[in-house]
Amino acid sequence: MTDGKVDDYIARLDADQAAIVTRLRTLIQQAAPHAQEAFKWAQPVYEQGGPFCYIKAFKNAVNFGFWRGVDLTAPVGLLQGSGEKMRHIKVSNPDDIVEPLFADLVRQAVDLNAAKGDPTKGA
Repeated sequence: MTDGKVDDYIARLDADQAAIVTRLRTLIQQAAPHAQEAFKWAQPVYEQGGPFCYIKAFKNAVNFGFWRGVDLTAPVGLLQGSGEKMRHIKVSNPDDIVEPLFADLVRQAVDLNAAKGDPTKGA
C-alpha cells in the first residue's frame, strides 16, 4: 500500500533526490510486498510488525535506514550510525543502490520484526 503523503514528499525533492527515493521505494515494495507505507517522523516509513526501514532525503544524500540495523548482516562499512539499534546507508546517486543487497537487507529487517516484535515497543 502506498501513502499519498509519500508522493507529496517525493514531489518536493530535487530531481536527483527524487530519483533515489523513488528507486528505494520501489525496491522496498518489491522486497516486502506486504509492508505498509506511511509518512511518519517527516519521512517515508515502511512497516510490517512495526517499522523496519525508512528513507530520509538530505541535501547531499538520501539515508536508507533500518530500525534494527545493528542486527543486519551486511558488508563491513555499508551500514553507518552510532546508536544502539538504528543504522543507515548513505545513497548519493541511484547507481549507489545495489538492488540484490538492499532487497536482502529489507527482507532481513522484516524477518527481525517477525522474530522480535515491533522495535518501537521496546523489543
